[in-house]
Amino acid sequence: MIHSRRLVALAALMLLALSSGMAAASPPKSKTAAAVPAAPPPPPFEPLPPPKVYLFRGAMGPIFSTGMDRLGEKLTQAGFSADVYEFTLCRLIGNRVIASYKEKAAPIVLIGHSMGGLCSIVISEMAAKENIPISLVIAIDPAHATGDVPLNVERFINIFLSDSVLGGGDVVAASGFRGHYASYDLKENARVSHINIEKSDDIHRQIVEMVTQLPRIPPQIQADAVPLRYLVPADTLVELWDSGVRVPVRRGDTMESIAAANRVPLWTLAQSNSLPENAQLTPGQTIIVPRHLTPPEPAAAMATPPAVPATSRK
Repeated sequence: MIHSRRLVALAALMLLALSSGMAAASPPKSKTAAAVPAAPPPPPFEPLPPPKVYLFRGAMGPIFSTGMDRLGEKLTQAGFSADVYEFTLCRLIGNRVIASYKEKAAPIVLIGHSMGGLCSIVISEMAAKENIPISLVIAIDPAHATGDVPLNVERFINIFLSDSVLGGGDVVAASGFRGHYASYDLKENARVSHINIEKSDDIHRQIVEMVTQLPRIPPQIQADAVPLRYLVPADTLVELWDSGVRVPVRRGDTMESIAAANRVPLWTLAQSNSLPENAQLTPGQTIIVPRHLTPPEPAAAMATPPAVPATSRK
């Protein structure tokens, strides 16, 4: 009896040792989270076809809107389809713009001086009814009667003189507009008048650069575009910013350091944010900073023309 009990105990010990060895040989089971499939990368951005540019003169255009012809020549030399028209043909050309887009879609750029600026908005409204986007509209001292920027315009720039009788159109965006918007009032610049505002070689250069870059850049998120409205200081070159973007303030940031880091004049931050140039900033607040389609050359942002004695407008 005792011998049997010993055999049973010995068997139990052998079974316990065997099970312990098997447990040691087996790797511990770990709890792993279910694998989440990675989101597919966005498709690479394909550059758009070259824009088609339509330019419009104002009243008595062959005499007073010759800057549109010069700009058209520069755009043509840069390799773009750029045609100049009288504003009186506005709706006729608008129908051609729509028909051309339906035949072969390409970015549409509309640029107009005086009544030509009004025409650019009229054609944008015509295109909106056909669900056709307008990539860029530039109005140069448009007429007072110019309507609001419709929702199908992706980028709008207004360069004007608010005290101009012949132009002076302070064009605003329609309610619900989510594109890029920038407005520049040049009334402080005594050298600029309604009949020479469209002839600026510097503005022409920037417009050609914008048209060149337009099909090459991925679409920017329009939800973050902040409208810009500036009263440009006297004797200051106009920089054609695309729109504004909100930048968070970090510890130690000042108005001057943010302006320098983003290569923009200090006065733009002051006006965009309704703050004095020496305003004290708090970490966590946001500052509206103007932005370009593409970054400018390092020296361009602060460039100003040589000072000249103020003269009365002609």
